[in-house]
Amino acid sequence: MVAEVLVVGKFFPSVVEDLGKQFTLIQAANADAFAAMDDTALANIEGFATFGWAPADVIDRLPKLKLISSFGVGYDGVAADYAASKNIIVTHTPNVLNDDVANTTIALILTTMRRIVEQDRYLRAGRWAGEGNAPLTRSIAGKTVGIVGLGRIGEAIAHKLSVFNCTTVYHSRNEKPGVDYRYYGGLKEMAQDCDVLIAITPGGPATNKLINRDIMNALGPEGTFINVARGSVCDEAELIKALQDGRLGAAGLDVFEQEPNVPAELMAMDNVVLTPHVASATWETRQAMSDLVVENLTGYFDKGAVVTPVPECAHLCD
Repeated sequence: MVAEVLVVGKFFPSVVEDLGKQFTLIQAANADAFAAMDDTALANIEGFATFGWAPADVIDRLPKLKLISSFGVGYDGVAADYAASKNIIVTHTPNVLNDDVANTTIALILTTMRRIVEQDRYLRAGRWAGEGNAPLTRSIAGKTVGIVGLGRIGEAIAHKLSVFNCTTVYHSRNEKPGVDYRYYGGLKEMAQDCDVLIAITPGGPATNKLINRDIMNALGPEGTFINVARGSVCDEAELIKALQDGRLGAAGLDVFEQEPNVPAELMAMDNVVLTPHVASATWETRQAMSDLVVENLTGYFDKGAVVTPVPECAHLCD
């Protein structure tokens, strides 16, 4: 019997095409469309392809569910522990996006510290001709850069920073064995020693508002904060105040608390660079992530094996 797979969201056509060759697909454009579906249409679904969305109440509507294949390295919108308790495996798409997220992080650092967006506006407004040279900016060379969350992407960022002769340090819940970078058990202590602070830690309750007023004050008026993690990791209201008061020097942000809504105060600041959650958004990386969504589903139903289970479900794959 052909397994039924639920697909929620707008995946690449290749995902739908590849899954359609092996499974019977049940599709919903978004969460609202799923909510409107009749339970009888969901009764036999065994696989679920999603963009990081599978709360417990959704899982409960899928009584025969065996696998959730989530697009993205982050999966804080998936009730992974709950799924594991029901012997449902959750997978995600790590590693294939490391390089592009790291590249975007470096781009945000350079664009923020060198004030590239502001310089572009200065030129286009005719101010170079009318007022003379633009103000001087800050160099990345030789700076101390702290990484909050030295996972796979964090290590890729650290590797790229070596080109700029930066001193890289890191903070995480535990010190990583075999890593040459200096470890800080205290985030505030690290922020005090850094010129740039990068958040690349998972979202969720454990890291909610981890970058708070104390951390921003420690980073200081010459410091630059970069967030390529999740909007929830930073206290956005305190970030705005710190930038307005001059207690924090600058920020480069790819993620926000209430996406896609971005506070007007951030958009009004010249010392802030904003991108719309695009750190992994290249055709090449998004295709690789899409392929991994398919590979996890087909591997499970073909061979009973998945490629990239989330840690909460790894014990179900032994």
